Amino acid sequence: MNILFLTIGRMESIEERGIYPDLLRYFRDQGDCIYAVSPYERRTGRCTELTEERGAKILHVSIGNITKCGLIEKGISTLRVESKFLAAIKKYFADIKFDLVLYSTPPITFANVIRYIKKRDHAITYLLLKDIFPQNALDLGMLSGGGWKGLIYRYFRAKEKKLYALSDRIGCMSQANADYVLRHNPQLCADKVEVCPNCIEVQDMRLTETERADMRAKYGIPQDKTVFVYGGNLGKPQGIPAIIECLKTQEKNGDCFFLIVGDGTEYGKLEAYVEQAKPDNVRLMKRLPKADYDRLVAACDVGLIFLDHRFTIPNFPSRLLAYMQAGLPVLACTDPNTDIGKVIVDGGFGWWCESNDTDKFKTVITEIREAERKAMGDRALTYLTEHYTAEIGCKIIQNALTPTV
Repeated sequence: MNILFLTIGRMESIEERGIYPDLLRYFRDQGDCIYAVSPYERRTGRCTELTEERGAKILHVSIGNITKCGLIEKGISTLRVESKFLAAIKKYFADIKFDLVLYSTPPITFANVIRYIKKRDHAITYLLLKDIFPQNALDLGMLSGGGWKGLIYRYFRAKEKKLYALSDRIGCMSQANADYVLRHNPQLCADKVEVCPNCIEVQDMRLTETERADMRAKYGIPQDKTVFVYGGNLGKPQGIPAIIECLKTQEKNGDCFFLIVGDGTEYGKLEAYVEQAKPDNVRLMKRLPKADYDRLVAACDVGLIFLDHRFTIPNFPSRLLAYMQAGLPVLACTDPNTDIGKVIVDGGFGWWCESNDTDKFKTVITEIREAERKAMGDRALTYLTEHYTAEIGCKIIQNALTPTV
């Protein structure tokens, strides 16, 4: 089977570690041929090119900047991605007949690309829904229901509906995610929407006590404190003001240490807080190479997930998987609409509180200090292998398509 995968996330190789390359490798190892399309943003200075590796071809398409840039530049570049991807596919993959098209959100502006391949090749189309836009932007106040922002919202909402209509199946990250899509898109048939969670090729990333001590020493992290780690994007979806308020409640807690590793549009707010308040138990670090980051996470005690409390859409951040394979229990501070907290609590490997409830946050931190964290971390790894492997994701897609392919 020839599989075309579209993403606006940068992917140099399917040998990388991550939810998409891990899934694609599993398909490849089952004998399928992989064709991926991924961008080179303008800031890289790189031109469109086709690279080949074992069982896969990756078409890198030169586009405008869509990350770490202003909202206007991001919007214009996002709108232009579709035409650039389509032109590149017609040029480089003109003689390839695709059986399956996999694509993720963001963006929602791939409709013309999907329609073209579906009509040309009679391909099956499968949407990996990782982002519900434009509702997420509406939740955070970036768009609105009226005025010129309302016009933008309605434009992208129409794009979203068109993409859903073109998709033979829509794989959602969780049950709450699937329920939301069906509730707010009554035109969709229920059997078109299913749960296809974030999945990885699982590695046991747990460290020995000696390795943990060495990693903490390398990065100047206290050996005798309970270390909470957050790793990933630091943007509006994470609700940085709420994170700061939570950290403020722990400034005098000499038993805990908070390590934040990442980058994003709101990084400066956290940086300003750390520079002004100078908390002894908070360390802010820029993003690390993945191999270094994974080992650093494994040297900590508890993984942190933050989501802005204003979200009405049920997000399910993939960074959860990195904590689980490191054998860490997880504290999720989120809005009440996502079910990630329920999954963590019901699975017995963590805690949940609303991200704007600082009193509850303080209470939970105390509970964590007294919990059997090692046993909970082991349950996290077990839960990962039972629910979130690349094999599971691949089989869900294959099962959904078996009657048609």
